Amino acid sequence: MLIKIHEEWHIPENRVAPEAVYLNRRRFIKKIGQAGLGIAGIASGLAAIPASAQVKYDPEVRRTIPVPDGIYPAPRNAKYTVDRPLTPEEIAASYNNFYEFTLQKNRVWRLAEKFTTHPWEIEITGHVHKKLKIDIDDLLKQLPIEERIYRHRCVEAWSMVVPWSGIPFKRFLEFAQPTSKARYVRMVSFMRPKEAPGQRERWYPWPYYEGLSLDEAANELAFLATGVYGHALPNQHGAPMRLVIPWKYGFKSIKSIVKFEFVDKQPPTFWNDLAANEYSFQANVDPAVPHPRWSQATERDIGTGKRLPTQLYNGYEEFVAPLYG
Repeated sequence: MLIKIHEEWHIPENRVAPEAVYLNRRRFIKKIGQAGLGIAGIASGLAAIPASAQVKYDPEVRRTIPVPDGIYPAPRNAKYTVDRPLTPEEIAASYNNFYEFTLQKNRVWRLAEKFTTHPWEIEITGHVHKKLKIDIDDLLKQLPIEERIYRHRCVEAWSMVVPWSGIPFKRFLEFAQPTSKARYVRMVSFMRPKEAPGQRERWYPWPYYEGLSLDEAANELAFLATGVYGHALPNQHGAPMRLVIPWKYGFKSIKSIVKFEFVDKQPPTFWNDLAANEYSFQANVDPAVPHPRWSQATERDIGTGKRLPTQLYNGYEEFVAPLYG
């Protein structure tokens, strides 16, 4: 059961929240804490449900999204693989966090089925040499697409292994051409409450927004996914473009991006604004640092059901540790 907060409040995206908004947010977090809810608590019961008990995913409901010819399947980059089996697609496709549609993981794919992701325009703005808006198809024609197998670790202590297809973020930065003033990249998702029922709820500061330092965005692991399992992204995975940063908790990987804004100061982020003591800006996977309400020492692989030890930086320490040394 989700406890609704009836005060009307809104968090501006370009500045620190005013006191009244802050106090309302604190009441919200206090109440969801008392109810055992929150980004993980809301779905904690669902997280414990075996895959076999979820609503069975029907691959035939996946919408055929037009993409430029020859994009998928993309060539696999063998440098990025893991020592665990791939999560079966039907499980990964039917176990999703996408609060814009619902808090219930096994219903996201149904509610997102008719979400319009074509055409899709992406805005590049802020401290860049040339601001522009570009259609996703035109962008895909200009940047290299490859497939990478990554571990994905949710802050709720479940994990999966997924073959993403997409663009190395570093190559996107070369395309976007940020100026020397840029220190961070702020990303914003869509706002369409008529199509996304979760956005009709007033207690979240929609649209979703996230951010990375430019050093993080330029790291070789940072990835802008446009496909998965050898085809274009289904809506529930964040079509037509989402962020994938495998050394961080999954809530950092913003879905259905419409804007990249290059800024000179650390930008506010969605969950950090809502509960800074629970969800940090960095959000790096660390088994030694528990969430205030549960341990991060282990994780449940949703493909196998096995309980596994959590690795520092989700096992990608060799790639990213220098960013935080």
